[in-house]
Amino acid sequence: MSWSDTLASARRDDAGRITDFGHAADELAALDAQTVVSPLGQFGLIRFSGEETAAFLNGQLSSDVRTLAADAAQYSSYSTPKGRMLASFLVFRDGDDYYLQIAAELQPAIQKRLGMFILRTKTRPGDASAERILLGVAGPNAAATVAAVTGAAAPAALAVATAVIHGEHTTVIGLSGDRFELVVPAAAADSVWQALVDAGARPVGEPVWRLTEIRAGAPWITAATQEAFVAQMANMELIGAVSFTKGCYPGQEIVARTQYLGKLKRRMFRMHVDAEARAGDPLFSPEMNGQASGQLMLAAPSPRGGFEVLAVAQTASLEHGLHLGSIDGPALSRLDLPYSLD
Repeated sequence: MSWSDTLASARRDDAGRITDFGHAADELAALDAQTVVSPLGQFGLIRFSGEETAAFLNGQLSSDVRTLAADAAQYSSYSTPKGRMLASFLVFRDGDDYYLQIAAELQPAIQKRLGMFILRTKTRPGDASAERILLGVAGPNAAATVAAVTGAAAPAALAVATAVIHGEHTTVIGLSGDRFELVVPAAAADSVWQALVDAGARPVGEPVWRLTEIRAGAPWITAATQEAFVAQMANMELIGAVSFTKGCYPGQEIVARTQYLGKLKRRMFRMHVDAEARAGDPLFSPEMNGQASGQLMLAAPSPRGGFEVLAVAQTASLEHGLHLGSIDGPALSRLDLPYSLD
């Protein structure tokens, strides 16, 4: 069976993204009760190869790529000279190659833009999305499921392990919140998927995985939010995506100034709203005199109804209340993040 055959039963939206495998509400409810597995086609992979790759990426991204060990992953971002994020990444290695996981809709333009600055540097970018399939595993028993399939202990958050599954080299990345990503050669994707299902994982669509990202407080820049936020507005430094001690990169002066001027005026919050929501939707608050206080970074259906969201907004607006779409729109209520904003 091919990978496309494996996904034939999935339902897709107009953009081709997998929404569910036939029972959207049940899939959302399953997240808190059992292990789930999701194809992560909403992401693409840019591979950089060459002996000067680490130095090149270190001069472009917000994290310190030079410190990235072979058994670790790190979040990062890429910004305009004015410090506004063009993309966010999960960066990991496979041997001497570096992989940048990015929102698939942004990959072509960002890969091209990064390539413009290579000049004589000994590195080269390539699209690895077709040759490497990303699978997400989450839930209260996700670690045990991954261990059963790989034959080794599941890695801790932002740790990376390798495994041989059905004779194929697979990269396993630990993420916060009982989550894991498997980076699988395309030829083995269907067999690894089936092994996870046989081990008890329930197939779910992209919205369920997006909900896990929201609960983990992991921001992903998409087309709807490009150039909307400086890194700290999206809590990027709190998840290890920003280095304040390395050399220059695009937007570094703005990021540094934002950090050292004192208390941030905007932050990213996890919230709930009893209405449909999507990335890029504006947020309003009474004290802003009709101007938007912020906008949504990510949004996903909640098992309890409504939507859970990551909202970037003026911190002062929290005490006055945030509303979706207009000052008279549905009110948002704050939920906990797994890390402190202080």
